[in-house]
Formats: sequence, structure tokens, C-alpha cells
Amino acid sequence: MEFDTVLEILRALEAKGVEYAVVGGVAINFHGLARATVDLDLFVAGGAENVDRLKAALKSVFDDPEIDGITAEDLSGVYPAIQYVPPQGEFHVDILTRLGDAFGYADIETETVEIGGVTARVATPRMLYRMKHDTIRLRDRADAERLQQRFGPFDEDTGDV
Repeated sequence: MEFDTVLEILRALEAKGVEYAVVGGVAINFHGLARATVDLDLFVAGGAENVDRLKAALKSVFDDPEIDGITAEDLSGVYPAIQYVPPQGEFHVDILTRLGDAFGYADIETETVEIGGVTARVATPRMLYRMKHDTIRLRDRADAERLQQRFGPFDEDTGDV
């Protein structure tokens, strides 16, 4: 993972006032559980103003006209996820406003984490557990088990401690 790029993106999101939450492998890492990943997963509020702030943040990091193709309409559609791939490197950003019917941006429980001199909003261990424990992806189930061992016990159905 391009850790410096992740920090630069998070710094830009904060500077532009984007409503976001880091989820996925980067969030797992931010909670002290080492996990290889090649992307940054972000839940964002889907309103047009927030998506404009998101685009401004990404433009401040990447000189890429493709960022203009990110729209609030796409992020509120049937498949509310966009994968942004910067022009250089293998790193990418997965941007979503909801995960099926299970979770929307407003459902994501977050906490503030400081890492590398950057303050970021990150899904809590309990939230990550809730998102990952009942999926079919083996990697997600392994993440949930590690979260359970480190931060649990969590209730299987609700993620409550």
C-alpha cells in the first residue's frame, strides 16, 4: 500500500471538510492489526456538496481530470460505489455511500484516529466487525475474527460488546 498517498488523501479530505469514514483494510491497520491492502475504502455522505468536496480533495492530491467523472448521481444510484484509480501506481480508492441494504454512510460508527500526523475518521472496531463477520469473503471473515480477538467479544448479530 502507498501509505504516504493514503495520508495525503486523508489530510486533503479533512482540509476540504469531506464527510467520510475509512473502512476496510486501511481501517484495520489504523486499529493496530497489520493487514496488506492495495486500496483505500471510503464511505462518504452522498450529497452533491459533499461529493464536490471529495472531488476537490482528490484533485488536490492527484492531477487527474478523470476525478470530474465522479458524481453524486452515481454514488446514489443502484450500485453506489466508484473505484478511482490514480494515473500512477497500483493503488486505488473505493468510494461508496452504502453497502447494499446493510449499511449506509449514516450507519457507520466512527472514531477519530491520529496516524502519521494526520487525523482521520475511521470506522470503529465494532463497526468493522459488524461489516465483516457475516460476509462470504474469507478475508473479511478473517478480519472479523482478528477484531473479535483484539477488541471483542462482540455479539455475532449486532456487533455489540
